[in-house]
Amino acid sequence: MEYLISQEELEKLKKFLMGRGISLREFYSKGTTSLVFIGHVNGKKAIIKLERADSPRKNFKREAEILKFLEREEITPRLVDYGVFEGREFLVREFAEGEPLLYATPQKKHILEILEKTYKLDVLGVDHGQIQGGKHILIGDAVWIIDFEKAGFRKPKNVTSAMAMIFLNDNIISKRVREEFQLDQDFLNSLREALREYKTTKNIEKLRELLSAL
Repeated sequence: MEYLISQEELEKLKKFLMGRGISLREFYSKGTTSLVFIGHVNGKKAIIKLERADSPRKNFKREAEILKFLEREEITPRLVDYGVFEGREFLVREFAEGEPLLYATPQKKHILEILEKTYKLDVLGVDHGQIQGGKHILIGDAVWIIDFEKAGFRKPKNVTSAMAMIFLNDNIISKRVREEFQLDQDFLNSLREALREYKTTKNIEKLRELLSAL
């Protein structure tokens, strides 16, 4: 992290955020476009994303707009703050507890909640753009979809991308799920048919019925 932000810059950032009621506590992770820190706001844990000086793109403003648009939907953690610090965008959102789907085996309740939340995104016309990787869906006591950097108001494919990732594609997630629920080819064929129908009608009932029987 040292070469991406100096100790002096970090101290300035801490002071700047403190003036906005945000306490920066510790470094959390490094992404393609951001440095991520853990912080606290009004006693609650928060994620602080600071644009990397070498970021290939500026997406935080769009992400902030989408988080604001979704704030009452309980799909993604709420936006706390957005702005610019010394020429670098920053975004602060509430912290989401949970483990990325990529590294965990979902329970039936998680799968049903993923279906409902991706469906809500589809209805709202927001395409996440990175659902299929499994890193941006957190599962725990609840399901959260995070990191809307590449999201946009375009033809949404959230439900189909999520269901393909969880059940149909050849990846570590689908292998775990098929083994956990002992799914046979008949189920997978039925799911493919339900997804084809959903693409045409946007009616989710067959998918709900199929997944409720897991």
